[in-house]
Amino acid sequence: MTVALRPVSGAEEYPRLVEIWRSSVEATHDFLTPEDVSFFAERVPGYFPGVDLTVATVDGVAAGFSGTAYGELAMLFVHADHRGAGIGSALLRKAFAEFPVLTVDVNEQNPQALGFYLHHGFVVVGRSELDSEGRPFPLLHLRRA
Repeated sequence: MTVALRPVSGAEEYPRLVEIWRSSVEATHDFLTPEDVSFFAERVPGYFPGVDLTVATVDGVAAGFSGTAYGELAMLFVHADHRGAGIGSALLRKAFAEFPVLTVDVNEQNPQALGFYLHHGFVVVGRSELDSEGRPFPLLHLRRA
């Protein structure tokens, strides 16, 4: 397995990124209903132009992606078929290289993601009762220690 990182090729790649997002969310966000997933899936492509997107490929096929903006890791998702293969860590290392003092928000109900970020040196610095859409999904605010 060969993992490579590259910039997103453009909006034509967004449908594949949404597929990766959905696969990742369905594998890790068991607190979301199918309606919640659909609600967010419709919005995800609208977030892409506001971040610097990095795509992780495995043997040439997009398997994960991250988005950063202004020192924040706004998104990091790995297709369920590739979880645990180091793709998330590779994307995170690239973000650290750009932003040594990186911040990220994690759904409080997603202990797998929280554990991933804590393992990579983040600490919890705050909490919000609602997510960025104003929905009742508490967020933990993390900063790289």
